[in-house]
This record gives sequence, C-alpha cells and structure tokens, in this order.
Amino acid sequence: MTLNTLFGTNVGGPQKIQLRQIKAIYETLYVSEDVTGYLQPGQRYTAPAQVYETFKFLMQETKEMFICLHLDGKNRIICCDLVSVGSLNQSIVNMRSVFQTACLSNAAAIICLHNHPSGDPTASSEDIAITRRLREAGEIMGIKVLDHIIVGDGEYLSFVERGLL
Repeated sequence: MTLNTLFGTNVGGPQKIQLRQIKAIYETLYVSEDVTGYLQPGQRYTAPAQVYETFKFLMQETKEMFICLHLDGKNRIICCDLVSVGSLNQSIVNMRSVFQTACLSNAAAIICLHNHPSGDPTASSEDIAITRRLREAGEIMGIKVLDHIIVGDGEYLSFVERGLL
C-alpha cells in the first residue's frame, strides 16, 4: 500500500498529509503526607481485608469514589486510578476508562473499590451488574479483575468473599 493508493495522485506537487499519533503519558504524583503507615512500597495484596485496611480512609469522603488499583504480576500496586467521583450514593463507571488506564499502566490485574458514604457496604444491584461487566471485559482484554471491595463504616464487602465474582 502506498500514499497514492490511500490518497490518490497529486499532479500539483508533493502531497501533505496529517496523521495523529497517540502517546501514553504518565504522571508521577508526589504525596506530601506520610503515607508509609498505610501504603508500603512493593507490598503484595493477597487478601480483601488487606485492601480494606489500606483504603478504609475512603469513609471520610462525602461522595462515592470509584477507584481501580492496577496490579503487576505479583499483586503489587503499580497505579491507583480514580475512575469516578460521584454523588452521595452513586458514581458512574465507564468501562473504557477503567481498561484504558489499565492497559496504559500494563496492569496484569485490577482490584476495584468504592465507598458507600452511608456506611452500609451492602452491594446494590448496580454494583453487582457493573462488577459482572468489568469481569467479562477483563477476561476479553486479558486483565483479571481480582475483586471489587465496597468500603463501609468499620466494615467492608468483598465480592470474592461473598461469591459474587
């Protein structure tokens, strides 16, 4: 295939074309507070309780926040993606956004988590439906969805522990 077959011949001289190139751009954020008390570099996440203990601070938020943790092959966090900040009782989760960033970070797997500002970590029908869709999309893309954890007030719900994933 040549430029002539794509764009035709140009008898008036050289032809100029414009193409768009997409580049992955990473941004490193530096946290100025002492996070080593709850987020250890290189820590492997092997249990839902461990994720809850690290992210239980989400209960201090007044809006629902949906976060995806991108993990490497050894279940270490390589990226933390704030997918959505919603309202008091819901947030919109876009499949494309979840897996776009997971692909860019080269994640082997993801753990989804969000808070329920009400304090009750019971999964809604929407929570169950979005988790099912995330798992299906992850299987197609080759990115395993390890769990979806709902952070409540002093407790959590793990989809894996409840047999919902």
